[in-house]
Amino acid sequence: MKVHGPSMAERIKTAAEAKRARLEKVKAVDPTKDPEFAARLAARQEAAATRDKREAERREERRLEKERQIVARAAAKAAQEEAERAAAEASEREKAERVAREAAAEIERKKARDARYAARKARQG
Repeated sequence: MKVHGPSMAERIKTAAEAKRARLEKVKAVDPTKDPEFAARLAARQEAAATRDKREAERREERRLEKERQIVARAAAKAAQEEAERAAAEASEREKAERVAREAAAEIERKKARDARYAARKARQG
């Protein structure tokens, strides 16, 4: 049987040489010497700086918003506590007024009873 074409060893050797040649070609081209590379690198660095600046601004905005929310919650809580305290004071005043009215009514009832008693004694006696 006749072998047509290169052997397996020859194909492996050729592939390795081609790979080595491509690697050397890539190493020979230094991208730092390319003027377009410098421009692209500067553009990338500028974009990264802009992105970092925007991110820092967003973080600061979030921090300020959290502080505003904390202040708003504290103010709402203080207002609620003040309203509860005012309601409790109003309730106490109303209770004291009711007690005073009841006491005054009791005094009036006693005066009326005493007047009836005195009138009865005066009629009897």
